[in-house]
Amino acid sequence: MVMQWRDDLATGVELIDSQHQELIARVNRLLTACHEGRGKAEVADIVDFLGHYVVTHFRDEEELQRSVAYPKYDAHKTMHEKFLADYNQLKGQLETEGATVRLVVLVNKVVVDWLVHHISRVDKAFAAYYREQTSNKR
Repeated sequence: MVMQWRDDLATGVELIDSQHQELIARVNRLLTACHEGRGKAEVADIVDFLGHYVVTHFRDEEELQRSVAYPKYDAHKTMHEKFLADYNQLKGQLETEGATVRLVVLVNKVVVDWLVHHISRVDKAFAAYYREQTSNKR
């Protein structure tokens, strides 16, 4: 089952939304590959992508948060650090055990949970604050 970009995932901040859409597209590649029995072949690609994604996306998001003195910045950054720790465990597991079925399941769980919970709640709350702050500056 692939994930669909839905309006309730949109933050209204173009940079954040475009990065989230790319993450969903990559997760969908993995989910489709799993459905077709090729999950192990795709998991290394998604882990590699995530490595680049977390650096870029978290940096961009945190920069936007600092630019408007987001009051929940520290808590949001802590969530990013937790995801980064989860990612590092996935990467370590890939390096030590290879692309196992267990790793495919773990990657799906970690990333899909992140998409559903973090983006739909935490990122949307920040984006509302960001839009309010930037519209007041005009």
